[in-house]
Amino acid sequence: MNTVLSIAGSDCSGGAGIQADLKTMTMNGVYGMSAISALTAQNTTGVDGILEVPPEFLKKQLDMVFTDIFPDAVKIGMVASSQLIEVIAERLSFYGAKNIVVDPVMAATSGSRLIESEAILSLKNRLLPLASVITPNIPEAEVLSGMAISNERQMEEAARIIHRDSGCAVLLKGGHLIHDANDLLFSDGVCKWFFGQRIQNPNTHGTGCTLSSAIASNLAKGADLETAVSNAKAYLSGALSAMLDLGNGRGPMNHGYLLNR
Repeated sequence: MNTVLSIAGSDCSGGAGIQADLKTMTMNGVYGMSAISALTAQNTTGVDGILEVPPEFLKKQLDMVFTDIFPDAVKIGMVASSQLIEVIAERLSFYGAKNIVVDPVMAATSGSRLIESEAILSLKNRLLPLASVITPNIPEAEVLSGMAISNERQMEEAARIIHRDSGCAVLLKGGHLIHDANDLLFSDGVCKWFFGQRIQNPNTHGTGCTLSSAIASNLAKGADLETAVSNAKAYLSGALSAMLDLGNGRGPMNHGYLLNR
């Protein structure tokens, strides 16, 4: 069975982070493993607290996985500090990890900031050059490219800048644009658009985690990048279209369970 390692934070509400990653991996037919970078106290409405794992303990988790069940792909999500990023980059290089998907989580869907400012530089310099593909949304791409993005032409320009600086393929997600949900894959000098209908579903907690984990799962099974992105986008769109709501009347609820039905 193909294997995927998720390096990310834990979401106690189950809709994002490690929990969403493992559910997605299972439903995409791979064996999921995890190295937890932080504990978070959060739900679909916000993040109340973050407790980082000590860098040495994250290193131990990575060593225990790679020396026993070598992953066919690696998904990296929330990593809040430059010290943790340095550990991840060093260990992935040491073990020769492949099919690395980086979801540059900078803020939760609710708007809560999830990364230190100085860690963004470490992300760009140490982690992205190791990645097969990075999956930023528009606000994240604006930070990484240093430019404003409000249309598809600017998405293409930003993707080229990020690729130029990092060397990895870029899947720039267009969901923050008002009129569409089209995603752009820039790889090997070529722009490939994945067109999607905007789904009016308030349950969007964890969508980025789910998409990147689905891409990693497909890469682990041997799919090329374009096929992996296409399959992952179809998986996420199907889940959102199901419109399952696990809420209790107090606010929008995550679709972590929905994504795995």
